[in-house]
Order: sequence, then C-alpha cells, then structure tokens
Amino acid sequence: MKISLVKKLTIGFLLTILASILITSLISNYSVGTEFKKYLVDEHKVKVDNIIKLVEDLYISKGSFSNIDTDEIQRYAEMQELYIEIKDSENKTIYSSGSSYLQHNSMMQDMMGPMMHNIYGMNMGEYTENKYPLAADGKNAGNITIGYFGTSYMSSGSITFIRILNQSLVLSALAALLFGLIVSIIFSRQFSKPLIKITATANQMRDGNLNVRADVKTNTKEIYQLSNSINYLADTLKSQEMLRKRLSSDMAHELRTPLTTLKTHIEAFMDGVWEPTPERFAVFHEEIERLTKMVDNLRNLAKLEEANLKLNIIELDLSSEIEKIVDTFKPLYLKSDYQLRSSIVPDIRAFVDKDKFKQIMANLLTNSYKHLKSNGVVEVVLMKEKHKLLIKVIDNGLGIPEEDLPHIFERFYRSDLSRSKGTGGSGIGLTITKAFVEAHGGRIYVESKVNEGTTFIIELPVMHP
Repeated sequence: MKISLVKKLTIGFLLTILASILITSLISNYSVGTEFKKYLVDEHKVKVDNIIKLVEDLYISKGSFSNIDTDEIQRYAEMQELYIEIKDSENKTIYSSGSSYLQHNSMMQDMMGPMMHNIYGMNMGEYTENKYPLAADGKNAGNITIGYFGTSYMSSGSITFIRILNQSLVLSALAALLFGLIVSIIFSRQFSKPLIKITATANQMRDGNLNVRADVKTNTKEIYQLSNSINYLADTLKSQEMLRKRLSSDMAHELRTPLTTLKTHIEAFMDGVWEPTPERFAVFHEEIERLTKMVDNLRNLAKLEEANLKLNIIELDLSSEIEKIVDTFKPLYLKSDYQLRSSIVPDIRAFVDKDKFKQIMANLLTNSYKHLKSNGVVEVVLMKEKHKLLIKVIDNGLGIPEEDLPHIFERFYRSDLSRSKGTGGSGIGLTITKAFVEAHGGRIYVESKVNEGTTFIIELPVMHP
C-alpha cells in the first residue's frame, strides 16, 4: 500500500514529537521526583526537629514533664498531622495526641485510595512511627514517638503540587502534539506541493507533451534543482524530437534523390530509350557511392552510441602527421581552385589515437571544403600554448548563422546555408568529430560569421600514456 508524502511526513513528525515528549517526561519525572522526595524528607526532618526542640524547651522551662502545657503540643500535632506520644525517663506516658488522628487519617487513606499510592516511589497509605530520645541539660529526659501516615510525610500542599505538575505535563504534551500536527501539515504540504507539480509535469511529458514545464516556486535547494532538471529534460527531449523529425525528413530527401536517379535510368534502359554506356554506368556508380556514404555515416553514428569509446593511444609526431593530412587533401582543393595552407609549429608530439585523429582532421577539412566560395582558402594551424595544444581550421567560406552555432555539433543538425548548398552531408560528421576530441580529453568549439568564414578550434591536453 502506497502512502502519500503528506501522510508520511505528518506521521514522521508526530512520531518524533511523541517520542521527544515521552523521553522528556521520563527524564523530567525522574529528576523532579528525586529532588522532590529529597525535599520532602528534609522538610519532614525539620518538623521532627521542631517538635523535639519544642518538647525539650517545655521540659527545661518546667523542670519536669508533670506541669508542661500540652495544648501547644496538641496544636502542633494537629497542624502538622502528626501522632505524638511523650514518655518520661521511667517510660511513663506523659502525653499522647490520641486516637482521633489515627482514625481521621485512616479514613482519608480509604477515601483517597490508589490516587495517593506510591507517588514518586513513596507509599502514601503506610503508617510509620519513629522514636527519638529527649535530653535536658545533657541528661536523659525520656523519649518521644512521632507517627505519621503518608499524608503527613507528604503534605496536602505537596500533593497539590504533584497534581498540578502532572496536569501541566499532560496539557503540555497535548499542546505539543497539536502544535506538531499543525507544523507537520504545513511543512509536508510545502514539500509535497512542488513535488506534485513536478510529478504532473513528468507525467505529461510521458504522455508526449514536451511543451510543458514545471513552474515551481520553492526555496528548497534540492526541489529547485529537481525542477530545473525536469525542465532541462523537457527541453532536451523536445530538441531531440525536432532533430528526429528533421532527420527523417532529411534522410528521406537524401535517399530519394539517388534512388529516383537510379530508377529513372533503369526504366530508360528497360524501355530501350538509352543504350548502356560507360558514362551512364558512371552515373550509377556515383549515386551508389552516395548511398554507401550515407550508410557508413549511420554506422559510425551507431558506434558513438556505445558506452565507451575505446582509443588506441600512441605517441605521435603531431606536426608531421598534420602535414601529411594537409598534403593528402591538397589535390582535392586544387581541383576546385581552392587553396589549402598550413602554419604548423614543428616537433610537437602528443599521445593520441592515430586513426581517430586522422578522422578528426579529415572531417574538418572536408566540412570546410564543402562550404567554400570561389577563391576559397583554408588554413590549418598547430601551436602549443601553456599546457594544451591548439589546432585551428580556418576558412573564408559561407560561415554559420549565429542561431545555428549552439547546435552545430548536434547529430543530424544542418544549418539552412548548408542545406541550400546541397552538400549531401548527413549532419553527423561534426558530432563524430566532437566525440573523438572529447574522448582524448579535449574540447572543440567554433567561431563563425556569415559570409566571412568559420574557425574550428581544437584544444588537446598534453597527455601522458
């Protein structure tokens, strides 16, 4: 059975408060009980000392017990709820507060019953007697017996104090629980409301609505980050959905052109309109090459989906390798009356995957070649700067619109200028290049202006094997 976050947080708060109250009550009861019992014992001792001193003073003032005034002793006994019995040195009873005290207190014990039993560890229904010696001028004058029930040991004021204290603890516990319930509901709603909104947003995204966003106002850092993550996910999914649709349209267009050409030529051969000649078969071969290149690009893209891009790192003379790559591409550039130049600092060595590096440079040089205008020039620059290597591929071609720059490395993305030029690219060459550069621990970025040219910049760390 699933429980809502509000209920879970509310129950958690209440259990925490209840446990805190219980622990506090136990500790408070124990501490107060110990100190209160000590206070009552001290107070009772003071009563006993006072009555003993009173009797001894009366004895000293009269010289014996025969003529002492017992009225004062009687008043003290009644006021302090004590049974007092005085005997002289010959063990003869001089005074007794009488049986009325015992009968009265016995009736009180029966009426109070269990309510007065064992408060703070003291049995409230037990009768106790203690005998104390009486002395006058250093001589034995007799003894005094003091008896009391629990109510004498614990006065009515003490019982009232305990009752009020217990009532206060109960009321405090109820007030704390009520306050905790209110606070827990408020806090749990503050936590749950934004989470409910985020959940609703995620559910709408699951149902295909990628335009929805989680508009959550909260000062809780984790919830704020979660909201931003959901919104970022929605933006990413929407972008990927647009790229997917664009890919479907582009691939359909790219595949339709060579297939239409092949179909038209075959039908012309079948109808006898055309004679099979090497020139016409060359057109067949060219269109098949275009299809093969598209399939290869898609296969390369599938490789990028692998969890880890494995590199075969070796120490390479980067200066010499780039010179070789530039020399390889020069005939292609010269064929179109373009210039390919290089400005390379010699003897720069690095630890790279040779095949992946060659593909990086080939992709960039091919990309620049496709987007050159007449009298096009491309320059490859290699230099070392502090703890990194810089490789720049600079052209004076069509350039890239500013709005397309943030997306230029996204898979299947092609700017409108690239599309109108009819280069036939699939839009994943730069995606592959970026993946290879980052696999080497580097980064690639682009600077461009329309009709002025583009510069691709690669930063590679000075790596060690």
